[in-house]
Amino acid sequence: LGLAGGEREGDMAAGKQLGGQLLPLELIDRCVGSKIWIILKGDKEFVGTLRGFDDYVNMVLEDVTEYELIVEGGGYSTTQLEQILLNGNNVCVLVPGGEGPVANPAA
Repeated sequence: LGLAGGEREGDMAAGKQLGGQLLPLELIDRCVGSKIWIILKGDKEFVGTLRGFDDYVNMVLEDVTEYELIVEGGGYSTTQLEQILLNGNNVCVLVPGGEGPVANPAA
């Protein structure tokens, strides 16, 4: 897994700006070292510090909180993790600086 953390020469898809637009991998590259909220397919979400990623958006996170939706009763269960590797195929949404899901007001 090659981790990003800077500009990669000759690969426009890796994050070069095109006509003043910010490309997706450029935005992710700017988040390295910062907190990020990741929403996956299914019932899991993660908040942690992004340490690196590759062209497939596989990501290494540190100081992670995993949120899993509790179907019956609503709300989330949480698990603290030191470091994880997320498969980019499961990522639906990335929220730079995000704090995670809001507590269920009905709970």
